[in-house]
Amino acid sequence: MGDRITKNVISINLGNYGSTGSIVYGIESISLSKKFKYCCAYPQKKDNKEKRENDYHICSEIFCKINHRLAYHSGLLGCFAVFSTLRLLWKIDRLNPDIIHIHNIHGDFLNIPLLFYYIKRKDIKIVWTLHDCWAFTGRCPYFMMLHCNKWKTGCFACEYAKQSYPESMIDLSNIMWKMKKNCFTGIKKMIVITPSEWLAGIVRDSFFKEYPIKVINNGIDLSIFKIVESDFRKKYEIAEERYIVLGVSFGWSIRKGIDIFMKLAAILGEKYQIVLVGTDEYIEKSLPNNIILIRKTKSQYELAQIYSAANVFVNPTREDNFPTVNMEALACGTPVITFNTGGSPECIDNTCGIVVENENMDVLEKAINDVCERNIFSQEKCRERAQKFNANDKYEAYIEIYKGMIED
Repeated sequence: MGDRITKNVISINLGNYGSTGSIVYGIESISLSKKFKYCCAYPQKKDNKEKRENDYHICSEIFCKINHRLAYHSGLLGCFAVFSTLRLLWKIDRLNPDIIHIHNIHGDFLNIPLLFYYIKRKDIKIVWTLHDCWAFTGRCPYFMMLHCNKWKTGCFACEYAKQSYPESMIDLSNIMWKMKKNCFTGIKKMIVITPSEWLAGIVRDSFFKEYPIKVINNGIDLSIFKIVESDFRKKYEIAEERYIVLGVSFGWSIRKGIDIFMKLAAILGEKYQIVLVGTDEYIEKSLPNNIILIRKTKSQYELAQIYSAANVFVNPTREDNFPTVNMEALACGTPVITFNTGGSPECIDNTCGIVVENENMDVLEKAINDVCERNIFSQEKCRERAQKFNANDKYEAYIEIYKGMIED
């Protein structure tokens, strides 16, 4: 293995779309020049981008749906997809990878015990990027709103909503926690990556604490997200003297703070115009008429125009790892205000944003006033801060992790 000039890496993720898909393809984009041959493995899904030449489909969309129903009714998430996983293991055998890079695997397309039994038996080197907390809980991806610490010693009597992702009609969190601990511990050569210092701290209190834990922040494409000319105000007939308060999410919920924007709409007054991006028909029914609602944007460039037009970006998330939207706003010269939750505050400092204690509407309103009316942050300082999150630098950091593991 060590004599090969080019090293093989297989990445496993729940799709090739969204922020995790971008990370996978971003690493792939520079891998060959660094003497790494990349194979991206993921299930077929309607949200996926076009399949690339070296991609591998683990599971068809119809079988993902079947596996989802089985998991939903049994409570055994990640315990089906036997045939699909065996095919993946055959593919891994053929590629003989130096490293398997795992991302999100809670998507009804893998049999977790089969995969990790194989990894341990073959003594394969693993890099695992944790994008949430699912890997060390009985079921939930986040638990801060529940103030739950059961995951530290063993989940039971789960308070996480049955209809929340990943759905499960039956609470088998005690069995699932034990299964995960058995599968995910005892791997001889694994490095755990987290996008935030916050999540790294959480992981060190979990059964993953036996592994080296490193932080590589998520990054953004600074050639797309930058200060650009925008006709957004003209398009939506927003007067120049009004301040635009922007929120962006592609899964609005209480967790993402949709109720906070409803409260802001009632208290900010006519000087302010709230704009929310990423809404859908369901969430729009509950929102007041004085909020401008924009469904999923057609392109990242269009999103950059919206960021550039805003006076302030507000992210009242209650549970998050390292929100990409914060960095995107900064790169477009827009200051960020966020709740002090999860890793959301980590991408800002006192030159470009304000951290507000969770749920404190008085302080949040004052922060918005300070940013907009006193103009306490400059576009240049926001953009300067965003330079720390250049996506290419983050992809390079992953390549360095690979090199270090192979040389070890």
